[in-house]
Amino acid sequence: MPLLGLGTWENTDPDACTNSVKTALNMGYRHIDTAQIYGNETEVGAGIEQAAVDREDVFLATKVWIDNLSYEDTLKTTQESLDRLGVDTVDLLYIHWPARAYDPEETFRAFNELYDDGVIDRIGISNFEPTDIETAVEASDAPIFANQIECHPLLQQDAVRETCAAHNIEIVAYSPLARGEVFNVPELTKIADKHDVSEAQVSLAWLRDKGITAIPKATGETHIRDNWESLALELNDADISTIDAIDRTDRRVDPSFGPWNQ
Repeated sequence: MPLLGLGTWENTDPDACTNSVKTALNMGYRHIDTAQIYGNETEVGAGIEQAAVDREDVFLATKVWIDNLSYEDTLKTTQESLDRLGVDTVDLLYIHWPARAYDPEETFRAFNELYDDGVIDRIGISNFEPTDIETAVEASDAPIFANQIECHPLLQQDAVRETCAAHNIEIVAYSPLARGEVFNVPELTKIADKHDVSEAQVSLAWLRDKGITAIPKATGETHIRDNWESLALELNDADISTIDAIDRTDRRVDPSFGPWNQ
């Protein structure tokens, strides 16, 4: 799984979504993330089709929405996602949240069936807290590959990261720029100025140093390229220590059904 991908949450303009996926792939990105609830799987698929990149070179992920997590609905809506994306398989399929129709036994029965049938290459979870992770590991016969969570210098998610590490589960960070708040953090601005880069690049480089995959959303070529250039930024130990010491818990995505609110 490439350590930098393109997120498409709230990328709802059809042309902009297709063009952003195509632009990112032609620039060098090889990881594209979407979800049923985003309403843009068709446009994401069109962007992949239009890019000068073979499908087998793209790591493609989508997510099953919380209303669709019964056994039957998981199987049915996953096939619908594949049809919209225009692909035979996805590289990674996530349970979007452990909420509403989610039932560990039934949901993972469907996910395991999709995995065993080769419809999905990897099983993922998203927004799972430590206790949810433990339950998921118990419920799934197939390995859980990744947990996609909000993660950035203002929400470092130590407990979730530790639990995932104990089970060899990768972390994928959504909203890795804290929905723009990283541009207002003095510690990040100081490091960015020192390296003559953006605060966004500093946040993404910090995540990469931690072994965390980041999927920032970007629509315009300028932002897509700025995020891509973070791959050339190497933070030193002092930079990492400064970011590690940021003492804030600033959750930007906080729905009432989030497991931390239960």
